Amino acid sequence: MQSKAVQESANVPGQSLAIIAESLYLINLLVLPGFAFLVLMWLYLKYENYSELAGCHLRQAFSASIWAGLLLLLVNGIIIMAGGYNSPYIWVIVILYFTICHSTLVILGIIALVKAMAGQMFHYPIIGPSH
Repeated sequence: MQSKAVQESANVPGQSLAIIAESLYLINLLVLPGFAFLVLMWLYLKYENYSELAGCHLRQAFSASIWAGLLLLLVNGIIIMAGGYNSPYIWVIVILYFTICHSTLVILGIIALVKAMAGQMFHYPIIGPSH
């Protein structure tokens, strides 16, 4: 027998779409970068106004995916260009930066997925849009 809170959260409009959006964000970071982003972008463009919950998670996951790409690819590229490709110290910095940044983004994605599964809104700190 399910509790009343579990039954209520299962009936939230757009909850399935919110869960899919946050799952695609994590898939983009962990398994299929690029492909999962394209699917997330398609869902965002098609269903952003489907419901308040789905729209919130779609906006947040899409924005966070763009920021993740910039933080992980562009910033590392700038570090490598500024420090030189052959410098071992630069590679230590790049690996440390990538590991810390990537891990933080994954943990935030897990928190967002848990919120979506609970039928609650979520705002990514710093990288998520404010609306």
